[in-house]
Amino acid sequence: MTVRFAYDIFGPMDINWLGHSCFRIRGRQAVIVTDPYPPDLGYSLGKPTADIITVSHQHPSHSYLQGVGGKPKLVTRPGEYEISGVLIIGILTFHDAEGGEKRGKNTAYLMEVDGMTICHLGDLGHVLTVEQLEEIGDVDVLLLPVGGVSTINASMAAEVIRQIEPKIVIPMHYKTPVLNRELGPVEKFLKEMGIEQISSQPKLSLTPSSLPTSTQVFLLDY
Repeated sequence: MTVRFAYDIFGPMDINWLGHSCFRIRGRQAVIVTDPYPPDLGYSLGKPTADIITVSHQHPSHSYLQGVGGKPKLVTRPGEYEISGVLIIGILTFHDAEGGEKRGKNTAYLMEVDGMTICHLGDLGHVLTVEQLEEIGDVDVLLLPVGGVSTINASMAAEVIRQIEPKIVIPMHYKTPVLNRELGPVEKFLKEMGIEQISSQPKLSLTPSSLPTSTQVFLLDY
């Protein structure tokens, strides 16, 4: 039994999308909340508790820390962190295609949870460089923005997926009926990916042995 499959006996890791760029990732040792948002965005965050919060950039709709309960440790910048048994690597990227000149910096996060690697790209504004791709490495679950306007759009998102070749893709940061920001709909991205019909689900539960062999897209309910 390899280390990877040893994790299967502890039950699955759960990924819930709370809306926008915010996910709740529940592993065996820790709960991570990414990019929490304020109430005026339109979504309802509830008051999730977490051990760790990651913030991709200091924008109000990605860094509403008071929306999260518990006594979470905060990760806000590039670097290597080990918190509650979770290894997190923050990688410097940019919020635009001009090296950050228009919208500043963005941190993408790699998280090792229960033997699986999750990559949250935050408000990425460009396709990745060779150096960034090398830093990111192999990804099991990719959480990426697809709505354009202030991030990569549908076709650039499809290009980033081709660059990373993850096993699972969960789109985020797109227009929904409750979001009061102008973003592109997820349908544009699905069309780019050649997906005709896909139904959303409340959460994704994963173990290392349940990962698909080729890239699959999942839509989550907020």
